[in-house]
Amino acid sequence: MLIVLGITEALTIHSSRLVLGLTTSGFFILYGAGLGFVAVRGLWKARRWSRGPTVFTQLIQLLIAYSVWNGGGQAIAVVLAVLAVVILVCVFQKASTDALIGGSNDHPVL
Repeated sequence: MLIVLGITEALTIHSSRLVLGLTTSGFFILYGAGLGFVAVRGLWKARRWSRGPTVFTQLIQLLIAYSVWNGGGQAIAVVLAVLAVVILVCVFQKASTDALIGGSNDHPVL
């Protein structure tokens, strides 16, 4: 989704805001690729390092939802917030925590 947003931003760059358009496009494309890497190499393979970027991204998404809500896009804000909360709940479930941190039932995960 972020990669598509970056490409869309790149296609709508005007000469009056060339630098802003290029940096915004580059940021979204790189951030989207990074999230894809986290999902494929990190979460899918239950790597410990993948939890941090996932949580960070969902917290940012909650802030974006708040911003969109104040901007008049309540329906989009609700979708963004619900998706972020669902992903956070999934990442913090005991089974996910055990898989990502390598915990067992013998030792509580702190």
